[in-house]
Amino acid sequence: MSLNLDLLKILINFNEKNSPKYLLYLNDDTFPISSVSITNSPIPVNEPTTRGGVYFSDKFAYKFKGVIENLSIIPLLTKKMLGPNTQFAYIKISTQIESNGKVLNLEIFTNLTNSVQTPNSIELSMIIIKLESV
Repeated sequence: MSLNLDLLKILINFNEKNSPKYLLYLNDDTFPISSVSITNSPIPVNEPTTRGGVYFSDKFAYKFKGVIENLSIIPLLTKKMLGPNTQFAYIKISTQIESNGKVLNLEIFTNLTNSVQTPNSIELSMIIIKLESV
């Protein structure tokens, strides 16, 4: 998968100044995501590495964090989490932003790294793997 860094910077800037709508696609369902933050931050590795021959991890990653208020997503996430699963899959998220007067429809592909459940919502932490304009 490839990461278009120029497009990612546009998305990050737009996200900081606006509140675009994000939709997460899982199986045949869609889930709105709120309180989205996108950051470039270190991850706990000392050097670029392949983890278990399954995925590549660099020293820094673009992280996508958001909240889903529909708890019916929880059973659908079990095969998506990185870590103990060797058959994880990407999670697709879509949004629409504006850049230079043009509307851009974006698809963001992520790997789920962590989730925190509350009685009313679940916060997902993901690493962005691919970003493309469609």
